[in-house]
Amino acid sequence: MNDKPMPKPLNPMADEFRPEVDPTLDLDLAEFEEVKDLQALADEVAQSTAEASSPHAAPQEETEASLFKARARIAELEKQEVEQKDKHHRLLADFANHRNRVGRETELAVTLAEKKLLLELLPVVDSFERCLSSNYSNLEDFQNGIGLIYKQFLESLRKAGVTAVDVKVGDPFDAHLAEALTTTNQPTLPDGAVAAVYERGYTLKDLLLRPARVIVNHTPAHESSDNGSTQA
Repeated sequence: MNDKPMPKPLNPMADEFRPEVDPTLDLDLAEFEEVKDLQALADEVAQSTAEASSPHAAPQEETEASLFKARARIAELEKQEVEQKDKHHRLLADFANHRNRVGRETELAVTLAEKKLLLELLPVVDSFERCLSSNYSNLEDFQNGIGLIYKQFLESLRKAGVTAVDVKVGDPFDAHLAEALTTTNQPTLPDGAVAAVYERGYTLKDLLLRPARVIVNHTPAHESSDNGSTQA
């Protein structure tokens, strides 16, 4: 038989199972206000945490705004490109029309200038035909007729702006107005002077049309020294 005493049944109402501190809190008004402040602080912290949990919200909005501006700028540049291409094509068309117009005007001006010159020369041709069809009694009359036609021809050239270069025998040789064909030795002329005019030169409105073709006098050095000693 078991002599051990029986354990006592557990009594939840016994003093040994009662807590030393009552879990029910008795809060006064000040403690209640403090708890309210803590609740507000907790709500603020929770809101800040929620905002911090989505860090890409603000950058995403900025990215969308930048993308919108970039698309608007691209559209504006494309519009400007179309306008510039249109201006370029119009300028090319205007330049082509201007070039064609200038070409036609230049061709017309050349034709009119040629027509004016030919109208001045045709009377000379008429005079030659009359001269050839005439019967001159002597050579002097024929020469006088040819002389008149020659003067008429020079007058026609003068009206067209063509004048003869004034180069005469004895003038110093000028390479700007004349071309030397050869040299000769004439003691009566100074060295470097024009000894003979083979072809007359002409100018067209102050521009050299054709240089005169001349023969230049050249005196050797020993003859020049002999002439100088003889004169002395």
